[in-house]
Amino acid sequence: MPRDGVASTVLGRASAGIVAVDLDASGTETGRAELGSGDIADWVARHEADHSPRWVWSDTPGWYRTVLDAGVRVARCHELRSTHIVLEGSMLARSGGYDPGDASWGRALPATHAGDTLFEVDDPSGPPTGIQSALTAYARQRAAIARSTDPGRLRLLTAAESAGTLVAVEMTAAGVPWDAEHHDRILSETLGARPTAGALPTRMRDAADRVREALGDGAVSLDSAPKLVRALNRAGVFVDTTSRWELAEHDHPVIAPLLAYKRMSRLLTANGWNWLDHWVSDGRFRPLYVPAGVVTGRWASSGGGALQIPRQLRSAVRADAGWTFVLADVAQLEPRALAAMSRDEALADAARGTDLYSGVVVRGAASTRADAKVAMLGAMYGATTGEAGRLVVPLRRTFPVAMRLVDDAARVGEDGGVVTTWLGRSSPPPDDRWRHLQARASEQGASASDVERARRAARDQGRFTRNFIVQGTAAEWAAVWLAEIRRRLDAMADADLTSEATASGRAFARRPHLAFFLHDEVIVHTPESQAEQVAEIVRESAAAATEALFGDFPLDFPLDLKIARSAEKS
Repeated sequence: MPRDGVASTVLGRASAGIVAVDLDASGTETGRAELGSGDIADWVARHEADHSPRWVWSDTPGWYRTVLDAGVRVARCHELRSTHIVLEGSMLARSGGYDPGDASWGRALPATHAGDTLFEVDDPSGPPTGIQSALTAYARQRAAIARSTDPGRLRLLTAAESAGTLVAVEMTAAGVPWDAEHHDRILSETLGARPTAGALPTRMRDAADRVREALGDGAVSLDSAPKLVRALNRAGVFVDTTSRWELAEHDHPVIAPLLAYKRMSRLLTANGWNWLDHWVSDGRFRPLYVPAGVVTGRWASSGGGALQIPRQLRSAVRADAGWTFVLADVAQLEPRALAAMSRDEALADAARGTDLYSGVVVRGAASTRADAKVAMLGAMYGATTGEAGRLVVPLRRTFPVAMRLVDDAARVGEDGGVVTTWLGRSSPPPDDRWRHLQARASEQGASASDVERARRAARDQGRFTRNFIVQGTAAEWAAVWLAEIRRRLDAMADADLTSEATASGRAFARRPHLAFFLHDEVIVHTPESQAEQVAEIVRESAAAATEALFGDFPLDFPLDLKIARSAEKS
C-alpha cells in the first residue's frame, strides 16, 4: 500500500544524471529528486524503507542490477518494456486506445553478465530511459489499462510480468548453486578425460571409430546430418533423418555406437567443459533469463541454456553447507489451465486431487494413462491425424466444453484471426506471406497447389492459436505463482546462520531466495532451518495463483514438492 501518498516512483535519466519522480495513486507528481551515479543504491534503499513505492523504470535489468549488487532489494516494479509488449498486442487494450508514442520498442534487451546501463544513450529499438519519456509512457500505459475491456485482468498480467523481471535479475545475481567438480566428474565418466583443444574426448572418439567401422567409411562426418544419412543409406540403414527415434527402429551394428555418440555429442556441446568454464564460477551457475521471451509469454534464456539443464547434470545442482532446496513441479499445468479457462467442470473434476491423465481414464475418455496423455496433448497442439487424432475423439465426447474452446481457437487462427489468453495476451496476426497465400488461393485461376499451400498454412496457424491460448494461460498462472513466492519469501526474516550463502550475493546471503525457474518448476535455495516454512509458502502461492486467475472455480494445481540438498530427480 502507498505510504505518505507515494504510490509509485519513476526513475529516468536527465542531463544531470538520474531523476526520481514520486507519484500519488492518481498519477500526480508529489516530489522529485536528482541523484548522482553513486547515490542510486542508498537512495533506493531509503525510499523503499520509507514509502515502499512501485518502482517504474524502462527495463529492469538496466536499473535493478546495480541496486541489487549493493544488497538492496525492492518489493514491486512496473517495467515499461514488458508492459508495452503486452499492451501493444492485446485485444483487451485496443478499447483503451493504447498509444506507445514515438518509441519503437524491441521485444528484448541485450543481456550481459554485469555492467551499469543506467547512463547509456537511449536505444531507439528499446524502451526510453529519459525521465520525461518514462513518465509519459507510464501515464499512457496506466490510461490504456484503465480504459481496456477488462482492466483487472490486464493489471494482474502486467504486474506479474513486471514481478517476473525482478525475479529474473535476482536469480541471475544469486545463481544456481553448482558443484563444478561433480560436473567435471560426470563429464569425465561419460565422455572420457578432458581433451586438448580441438580433440574429442576418448569415449566419444572410440564411439566415432565404431560407427565408421560399422559403416565401412573411415572418413564420414558424424556431425553432418546429410552426409551421415547418405552413409547410413549406403550401409543398408534406410533412414531420412538421424533422429534417435528413427534410428532405434533399425537393427544394425551401427545403431548402438551412433546413438551413444549422439548422446555424448549433445552433452559436450550443450554442457561440456567450455560451458562449465564460461557459465559456472564461485559455485554458481548464472544464466541469463528472458521473461516472456516466447510469444506465448513463456520464459526464454539468452545465455547459459537455463531452460535445458539435462537430467544427468542435475546432481551437480547442490545446496550450500547448512542450506537446502525446496523443489516444486506443477502436475499437468497446461491441461489444468485448459480446464480452468474453459470452465469445463467435467475435466476439472477428473483432475481434482489426482493425476489428470488417470482421471481422464477413470471417466472413460481413454483406455490407458499413456493414451490419455497423447490425446490431451493432441487436443492442445492440434493433432488431427494418426493415433493422436483418433484418441482425441473420445475426449470431445467426454469433455466437450474444453475441447470446444481449443477447437474454436483453431478456427479463429485458420481464418487469420487473433486469440487471447485468460489474462489478456493476444496472439500475433498471421504475417504477409500467410495472407499472400490465402489471397492467391482465392484468385480466379488458382492452381491446386496454390489451394493446398493456403490450406496447409491455415491449418498451421490454427494449430498455433489452439496452443497459444493454453500455453499462454499456463504461463500466466506460473508468472503469478512466481510473483507470489517472491513476495512471501521477501516477508520472511533473515535466518540465524553460521554459514552464509555468500556466493548468492549480499541481498540473499542470509535469506531464502528463488534460484531457478523453468515453465512449471521452481527451486528455492533456503537455510535448512526455514525449509518447511518455505515449502508451505510454495504451496500457498500455488493456491493463491489459482484463486487470482480463476476465482472459486473448483480446480487445484497440485505440486510435486520435496526438500533436498540436490536437484537430482528420482
